[in-house]
Amino acid sequence: MTRTRTILEVHALQTVPPSCLNRDDTGSPKTATYGGVPRARVSSQAWKRATRHGFHDLLDPSELGVRTRKVAELLAERITRLDGSIERPQAWALAAEAIQTATGSKIEPPKRKADASKDKPAPAPESKYLMFLSAHQLDGLAELAVKANGTGTGFFKDKATKDLAKQLANSRHSVDIALFGRMVADGADINVDAAAQVAHAISVHRAENEADYYTAVDDYKTRETDDLGAGMIGTVEFNSATLYRYAAVDVDLLARNLGKGLRDDEPLTQPVRRAAEAFVECFLTSLPTGKINTFGNHTLPEAVVVKLRSTRPINFVGAFEEPCHTDPEVGGYMRQACERLADYIPDIEQTYGVAENTPCWTLRVGKNTQALSGIGTQLSLPELVRTVGAEVARRQDGV
Repeated sequence: MTRTRTILEVHALQTVPPSCLNRDDTGSPKTATYGGVPRARVSSQAWKRATRHGFHDLLDPSELGVRTRKVAELLAERITRLDGSIERPQAWALAAEAIQTATGSKIEPPKRKADASKDKPAPAPESKYLMFLSAHQLDGLAELAVKANGTGTGFFKDKATKDLAKQLANSRHSVDIALFGRMVADGADINVDAAAQVAHAISVHRAENEADYYTAVDDYKTRETDDLGAGMIGTVEFNSATLYRYAAVDVDLLARNLGKGLRDDEPLTQPVRRAAEAFVECFLTSLPTGKINTFGNHTLPEAVVVKLRSTRPINFVGAFEEPCHTDPEVGGYMRQACERLADYIPDIEQTYGVAENTPCWTLRVGKNTQALSGIGTQLSLPELVRTVGAEVARRQDGV
């Protein structure tokens, strides 16, 4: 059977009250100009990180990776668990050698830390940049490092060892590496192309940043001995917005990145199904945590459209190139945004001939999303996740 190409699209409309989800270098909420007007913006990186953190609540740790510069310390912990006779400094050295052999990256103590600890034990070696390795890759490299213990400096210079180290670092990728990719500057041959693309979320309307002037009271001040001024004053910028959020996953690339999967006791379609389900759920329910304690802006999308295409992905942000406007007779931004989307989706799909054989599901909350009722099959989030997963698995089987 001919396998159908599978592109998973997730479109969401989410209203966020006063908040500062994602700040720029000055501490202001990020913005962008689109359609000639300023929009509130949340960067793709911010929402990808929130999505990746959500995986920890759904997936087993063995299916996930760790992204850190302290990769030698991380690997050394595994080495000492495998062989308790290896002291920490030796474990660090073995870990550094194993990672350097596998990735080509220099792993050494940071100069600033080394200079600051001349009269103290040497600090742990680190990578010069963030290194993303799966739990299985770390386990494999730890086993290799334990074998190297006591064999001398020639072990990691052997060609067979070098090939094995690279193979260990470039197989059995975790779900987060398979989805979001990995770049190793010194070892391009073990780079992983990201299966997921996440757009910067932008408001469907014009949005301006505002500033909140706040004061904090010193609890220990007394009227008799101290001045009556505030103990602290300051400002924090914020905005509020109805955001259009978009992500696409190349399911076929995701399957290739995952390879045969992390478990030998399940069908080959299960890893990619589990990854797709986790992505849909975590992308929709996650939230960047910038200033979350200050604003408590814990909202969820009110309208979601999910599609499985056999052609290239399509971002529907063009529906909002002309910004939405509030009107007492029409309602707020959410109703207008849903109406815009309901008109735009069939229009662009019919114009480009991509409407057929495209399963579509919706998730809606409240009367303001009524316009999307005819776009696809309406489901709850648990039903949506299961349905998408089943269809992804069916297509991977070539059915």
